[in-house]
Amino acid sequence: MSEHRRETRQRVFLKGRIVFNNGSSSFDCLVRDMSSSGARLVMSDATTLPEAFDLYIPQKDRTYRAILRWRREDGIGVIFEDPARAQAAAAPNPAATEASVTMLLRRVSELETENAALRRLLASMAQGDSASAA
Repeated sequence: MSEHRRETRQRVFLKGRIVFNNGSSSFDCLVRDMSSSGARLVMSDATTLPEAFDLYIPQKDRTYRAILRWRREDGIGVIFEDPARAQAAAAPNPAATEASVTMLLRRVSELETENAALRRLLASMAQGDSASAA
């Protein structure tokens, strides 16, 4: 494979996250070889991937727009789109961000309600214990 590459890849051992379906689908991967133009990724599951997806590497705090080039049993090879295009793809979508915030606020409200119910249950159980001890 290396004879087809424009530049050699550096051996790395970085945690990565593959993100697709407008951020609604994602899973972890391991970046094993990397250059400025592409990478080799190892995944724990044999998953179906789209032809293009975002690859987020937390240690670099960077998102790459990746295009699937090859697939083998031991991993996949990707090339990166132009960084300017990748940054545009990684930019948050205001509508999606608003929906995410709304969803998070709803979930926080649900958890606060559940927390209050559990506190009431604990209080009633504590009152029952003190009543039976007296």
